[in-house]
Amino acid sequence: MMTGNLIDFMQVAIVWAIPVILAITLHEAAHGLVAKWCGDPTADVLGRITLNPLKHIDPFGTVILPLIMLGITYASGHPFVFGYAKPVPVNFSRLRRHPVDDVLVALAGPGANLILILASVAVLWLALFSPDFVAEPLVRMAVASLQINAIIMCFNLLPILPLDGGRVLHAILPRELAY
Repeated sequence: MMTGNLIDFMQVAIVWAIPVILAITLHEAAHGLVAKWCGDPTADVLGRITLNPLKHIDPFGTVILPLIMLGITYASGHPFVFGYAKPVPVNFSRLRRHPVDDVLVALAGPGANLILILASVAVLWLALFSPDFVAEPLVRMAVASLQINAIIMCFNLLPILPLDGGRVLHAILPRELAY
């Protein structure tokens, strides 16, 4: 019985691993890329505009915290995991056009998640025309991608600093209110 649980766990982990890694990596790299386009080379100089997920891993937030939460909640049958990536450094004072560039940089991460949501829908559509042995894993991975990207996008759009939605709100409010 234990072997079956381990196999089930590994199948779920494999289905979720690629969408989670893509969601986090593209979200963070998008912030750095748009910041570079808007005048701040900080992330580029530090090598953070990359699809290498290792550059975006925060040891505690990306590895330890999610594993602890999974370990605590998995036995309940309702696993719950929360984590975070290492934020891409942005020097907002180097951006050329305030507050427009501030908003563009903040929305780049959730925008990347939205693009991944649309790509996941395209994969689901392609699965309709695929043989079952190909369609089943594609559907599972696309559904996982839809879920994780929607969660990351919506969570990051909450208007609370240091989240992306908080950065947008901070950029568009009058200086006194933003402070």
